[in-house]
Amino acid sequence: MNYPIVVLAGGVATRLRPLTDTIPKSLVEVAGKPFAVHQIELLQRNGIADVTFLIGHLGEMIADTLGDGHRWGVRIHYVPDGPRALGTAGAVRNALPLIRDPFFVIYGDSYLDCDYAAVARAFAASGRRGLMTVCRNAGKWDRSNVLYTAGRIARYDKLDRTVEMEHIDYGLGVFRHSAFAGVEPGEPRDLATVYQQLLADGDLAGYEVPTRFYEVGSPEGLAETREYLAMKSAAAR
Repeated sequence: MNYPIVVLAGGVATRLRPLTDTIPKSLVEVAGKPFAVHQIELLQRNGIADVTFLIGHLGEMIADTLGDGHRWGVRIHYVPDGPRALGTAGAVRNALPLIRDPFFVIYGDSYLDCDYAAVARAFAASGRRGLMTVCRNAGKWDRSNVLYTAGRIARYDKLDRTVEMEHIDYGLGVFRHSAFAGVEPGEPRDLATVYQQLLADGDLAGYEVPTRFYEVGSPEGLAETREYLAMKSAAAR
């Protein structure tokens, strides 16, 4: 199941300033390479060959650095937000005409070292319009925001969290185009609202990933990701 993938890379990255005043978060150096290169290499190892970056702040620098992807044996496309920020769901809705159905979505600051093929199989078997991956977090790496029980997502809320929530949105989603039917073209919208609508409609599958996530969206996360990827690079030599 060789689904294409959308990388949400349009954020301003205020938490990494002043580092991101002159470069986008995707190009922050991690273990000797721009972070986006690590993402592309991970996706390529997982058989994903069609990658679309949704870009905003300093996004042209990402395109200049990665090019068309031929160096890694993948195809990379770029879709800019346009004159105003569209949010994560609005940006995806804007790019739908260019993306095969169904498709993965990840964040531009996330390194998700998991089995993408297994996630795709779970999505296909579910028959639903969307799937959210989760991992058991118990407040360890960030604040938990998912109640996941008996193999299903019972509740998801990034703002109104409860003590029963021990899982967290891992950052890898799978969607059909129809999941974004409620988002008007050009409408700023957050991806969380799409997940919540699918959940309310009984149309959101869940898949638990056994490994933790890494991210470069915060100084602490960047330090952890640098350590992890430096370790992986050393082990591969």
